[in-house]
Amino acid sequence: MWKRGGSLHGGGGGDKLLRKGNNMVAVAIDKDKNSQHALKWTIEHLLTRGQTVVLIHVIRKPGGGVDASAAIKQQYEKQTKDLFLTFHCFCTRKQIQCFDVILEDTNIAKVLAEYANYAAIEVLVLGASSRHGFIRFRSSDVPSHVMKSAPDFCTVYVISKGKISTAKKSSKSAPFPSPIREKIEELSINLEASVRRKDSVSLRRPENTSEKPRPPPLPIPVPEDPDPQPIESPFNKGRGLNAKLLCGDLSDTDISFVSTGRPSAAMYYDTDLSPTPRKSTASDRAFGSPYYGNKGPDIGYMISSSSRNTKGSTSSRTVLILFLLSPLSISGDLFRCYKNMFSEQDDVDSEMRRLKMELEKTMEMYSTACKDALTAKQKAGELEQWRVEEANRLEEATTAEQEARELAEKEKERYKALMAKARASRRIAEIESQKRALEHPEEKHQESHKYRRYTIDEIEKATDFFEKARKIGEGGYGPVFKGRLDQIQVAIKVLRPDAAQGRSQFQQEVEVLSCMRHPNMVLLLGACPEYGCLVYEYMANGSLEDRLLRRGNTPPLSWQLRFKIAAEIATGILFLHQTKPEPIVHRDLKPGNILLDKNFVSKISDVGLARLLPASSLTEDVTQYRMTSAAGTMCYIDPEYQQTGLLGVKSDVYSLGIMLLQLVTAKPAMGLTHHVRRAINKGTFAEMLDPSVTDWPIDEALGFAKLSIQCAELRRKDRPDLGKEVLPELNRLRDLGVENMTSETSLAPDA
Repeated sequence: MWKRGGSLHGGGGGDKLLRKGNNMVAVAIDKDKNSQHALKWTIEHLLTRGQTVVLIHVIRKPGGGVDASAAIKQQYEKQTKDLFLTFHCFCTRKQIQCFDVILEDTNIAKVLAEYANYAAIEVLVLGASSRHGFIRFRSSDVPSHVMKSAPDFCTVYVISKGKISTAKKSSKSAPFPSPIREKIEELSINLEASVRRKDSVSLRRPENTSEKPRPPPLPIPVPEDPDPQPIESPFNKGRGLNAKLLCGDLSDTDISFVSTGRPSAAMYYDTDLSPTPRKSTASDRAFGSPYYGNKGPDIGYMISSSSRNTKGSTSSRTVLILFLLSPLSISGDLFRCYKNMFSEQDDVDSEMRRLKMELEKTMEMYSTACKDALTAKQKAGELEQWRVEEANRLEEATTAEQEARELAEKEKERYKALMAKARASRRIAEIESQKRALEHPEEKHQESHKYRRYTIDEIEKATDFFEKARKIGEGGYGPVFKGRLDQIQVAIKVLRPDAAQGRSQFQQEVEVLSCMRHPNMVLLLGACPEYGCLVYEYMANGSLEDRLLRRGNTPPLSWQLRFKIAAEIATGILFLHQTKPEPIVHRDLKPGNILLDKNFVSKISDVGLARLLPASSLTEDVTQYRMTSAAGTMCYIDPEYQQTGLLGVKSDVYSLGIMLLQLVTAKPAMGLTHHVRRAINKGTFAEMLDPSVTDWPIDEALGFAKLSIQCAELRRKDRPDLGKEVLPELNRLRDLGVENMTSETSLAPDA
């Protein structure tokens, strides 16, 4: 069947296809651009120089059995003639011969398939259907129907913009020779004979072009040809008598003559190369030609003129005009007449070329203007849509702002009412306290001595007069020394004289710690109020911050111990929040204020900034208390408390969330919530875990981190409840760690 010599795709270039069998290639043509692309692609990929291509054009018959009128048929013939003229011109330039076929039917696809079957067409090329303008409303797609109904020995290509759009390959070779092959071969033989006749004719230039030309030489006989055929088609539409017939290109004013050998009627060839007898006209008689009864030799003149087109190339025009003239009737007026005629023709051609160029420029400008208008229209539509969306968003924002303002006003009124209720309750409590103090003065004396009072001498003796070697820490309150009192090791915190608000913090810590006992709260053993010294139980493993940072080259905390410490811290904070009759908010929770004893039991210390909320805050109506100024450590302070001064039990929940994230990552608190949340979203949370622990349970650690992020939410209402949500999950993780705790990881050695 077919052998591929190169790729058909790519739109240009490539090798030709090698064919066997009938070697019949046909192109279906019409007035659209895709037909031109189809012919160009066929010549470049399927044909070689000198081959013949079958051009098929189908005229659509009107439906309903109505015959077209004579005027409509004449119009169809003219349109068909002009259509073939364009394709002949292109084939002539490519040196490809054409065989024209005109079909007429109501169904274009059906008649194309039937003709391909009749003529044994092995390759049929069609242009793709247009998808724009009015054509897109057609009910049928001709290429698709042709591909479905074409015979199985016919390969069908559909070309769009110089490339193969779709193709249907043949499954066998043609079963019979093509009936139009003999006609095509006869056409080729006639063309070759015409070429040989053209070479036998000699055209000579006259030596003198004056008004009185010299007598022409003896005529050269030319054999008659009843059916002359053209060598190259003159596909220049609308230029009258303009052809290249039986001669080569001649320069301007070239005039030679040939004799017909016998008296005969004059002949001329129009653009479709069909011989038409020319009758005598008034012009012939005006030139003094004895049209009838002349016995002298008949002389025919072949006049050729050349002109330069707008691109600088030279195009030749040759007009063959045969007149029955006597040699004696040739005069200078005749030459001047033909010279003026061609001069006027050149002017007309130049004007036509100029108008054509102007039309092309105008169409190009019109196309550009249409594209610009379409782009502007699209942009205007986008801007209008954007304006509508912005207006809708602005309206929604305005509505939301108004609703928020109304809600804030309601909350403000509610807050004022609750604060008035709280002040009344506090006033009542103060009155009751004063009344009880007046009735039982001995109870006040007992309350003032709930802790043991040490003298400064005992403190100095226990610390070797505050020896630097006994110093174990330094805080905002003052230095901390290790000492021994009453035969036990203690930690003594000394108030610096220049500490701001140190005295008030000292008194606050004494009042808070002296009246409470809890396993996860540091035990206050005594104090020296005169010199601002506090005596605590000694915590052998220092602070949680020191252990996370492994200061002193201490071993890392196991994940089991970290989960256990988290549960103990949450238990201690919940104890402060549930203190009766008034809840306590620590306000300064951080790893540095969490101390570890020799068994790594965590205890909360440094409650100097703790605040007692009004007793009414235990109710559901009041959950926060306004402070005049925020206190605490940066990165651990509740953002809402810092901005508004509203203090509540969930302010400690925020600080707890930051500490829990540090427990599993051992990283600084600055921006830690953001980094952990982004790692969870990207799926790289394992990289955030403390690398000093190699056996992390990833799933449990991930759940622990998510709970910590919830505790560290910016808005207080988004944070979970400590007693109902946070502590139960931390206790579950602590129990999981206890179950997986081995003898090696149970407890680290004493510091």
